[in-house]
Amino acid sequence: MTMIETTMTETGPNASGYKDFSIGGFTFSRDEYFATITWPTGSHQMDIGQWLRCVQRDVAWGFFYGIVNFDAVIGTMNHYGNVDMFAGRFNEAYRRAEVDYNENFDHDELMSCFTAMLSDWTNEGYDPFAAPMETGSAYGPSRGENDMAVTRKRVVAQRMVGVPGDEPIRSDESGFPINRGFADVPQDEPVISAEPGYEDQVCSFNLFAYLSRSDVTWNPSVVSACKESLYCPTTEEFILPVIHGNDRVEWFVQLSDEIQWDVEDRDTGAKRARVVMRAGDVAAMPADIRHQGYAPKRSMLLVWENGSPRIPEMIANGEAPVHPVDF
Repeated sequence: MTMIETTMTETGPNASGYKDFSIGGFTFSRDEYFATITWPTGSHQMDIGQWLRCVQRDVAWGFFYGIVNFDAVIGTMNHYGNVDMFAGRFNEAYRRAEVDYNENFDHDELMSCFTAMLSDWTNEGYDPFAAPMETGSAYGPSRGENDMAVTRKRVVAQRMVGVPGDEPIRSDESGFPINRGFADVPQDEPVISAEPGYEDQVCSFNLFAYLSRSDVTWNPSVVSACKESLYCPTTEEFILPVIHGNDRVEWFVQLSDEIQWDVEDRDTGAKRARVVMRAGDVAAMPADIRHQGYAPKRSMLLVWENGSPRIPEMIANGEAPVHPVDF
């Protein structure tokens, strides 16, 4: 893979008060309602709220595992150190018309472009990470900023939440109120009786209480890590903004309420399944699919990942399966 050195540029502001951004062959501009993306062979528009929700997660996740489709046209593919940005790459009509486009960027360069765009395009009171009922409007001319919201850091525990050095977990230490969707969640913390000398080695926490105070949606954070095995729970409401294309198997454990999943072939978008998960259900999302979730009310989901960077290569070489179970 050849990666051409690129520089992000900013111009503007335009008539609506927003800057335009360019990197490589891509240019990004917004008006009061839409984001417009252009590349050497075409252009595309997205609702600005949808665009900001997608870019927010791509930034917070560090481009995540595999493919982050913003919609049926635009997205990114993570190569862990460098990142493809594409238009129409997984869209048969765009490929057939020969207007698809793909460009590879250094991770930090594309991240800098997206971060600057989020800061300039996010208006005061609008939070791309929050549920629609918990935030202001993405629309209209430029007015203020909300950098406090868009620069949130994803919580990543090195061992486990509550272990010395990792995130504090007691409900009265978190600083976040209980979310309106989880008003009935008990806040009791476990009682630990450790043998003398082992007080710093035995830890536990109330995961449901911890998640009940989440102020973001569709943002899996690492609460425990055992070598490369990661527990990444999240709270979900409304629609997963992106369509995630897997490059490894993901296990989903529905902890509360309900999420409905559209599951498609990763590369063609052909429908594979419609999965409805309710509390207690467990599902494995194969490595060759893409998925998008719909949560009618605030719910809790545990995503279990193997974070090894070797997995995509192992799958490509036939050393690891695309699904965990043969029936």
